[in-house]
Amino acid sequence: MRWGRRYDYVRPARPKARSLKNDEAEQIAIRLKAAIDCSPVLRALGLHVRSLRSRFYLEWRWEPVDRPEAASSYGRITPLKQPTGELLLEVPYGRNQWSRAGTGSPEQLIKLVAGDTKGTFHGLGALDKSLQHAAKTGQERLPVVQRQPDEFVYADAGKPCSEQETLYHFFGLPIYVIAQPSGWYSCHRTPQIVEFSEDRTRVLVRFTATSWSGETFGGTCLYLKRGERWGAYTIKPNQSQDIATAETWLAKRNWESWG
Repeated sequence: MRWGRRYDYVRPARPKARSLKNDEAEQIAIRLKAAIDCSPVLRALGLHVRSLRSRFYLEWRWEPVDRPEAASSYGRITPLKQPTGELLLEVPYGRNQWSRAGTGSPEQLIKLVAGDTKGTFHGLGALDKSLQHAAKTGQERLPVVQRQPDEFVYADAGKPCSEQETLYHFFGLPIYVIAQPSGWYSCHRTPQIVEFSEDRTRVLVRFTATSWSGETFGGTCLYLKRGERWGAYTIKPNQSQDIATAETWLAKRNWESWG
């Protein structure tokens, strides 16, 4: 048997990092923080910048803040030797590994983070854009109406809403709850609202993705308001047919999510 020619993969060389002086690092950190303040979603998620050995780590802490496991690091920014003044944004994957997400100035990189719609960082990019528009009009939440059973649009212009925009503007969920389950967003699962209660205090959402073989898979999350507090609860597959089934199952488990 004759084997084809062997091709050896050569991993591209990583760009060389540049060491920063203290005053230069401080200036970059200030610019990063100023850019974060321009994003309603990043502010709501409590994003902050931690400087360590000429690098900048983007971190947030999920609410409620008394949960130690809520701390999350989802990006690092490295100054590059070439091109001069360029910064490299990376996201974590695997164990102690980082993947390139983009390059640019502090403002450009934070804008990339804030505008994410796929889930690489949070998936709430469309909501961030709508919140900036709402701020300009002096509104906290924009009027949204249901046009079809599975379609929600802005009342003024009829523009379709993303699922995240709908959860915030129509149902009134807090941003940090909409961003969960964060693990499903990071796997680029797409949310779809499948059922909600008349009083808008329960919303059942399917998160789906497609495998390399074309097979669709995913999970179900019930966003539910208990008292004055919203929560995001992942539901066991065989208990996720509808809101009533999911809520009954959750109550039996003392409101502990699946998985």
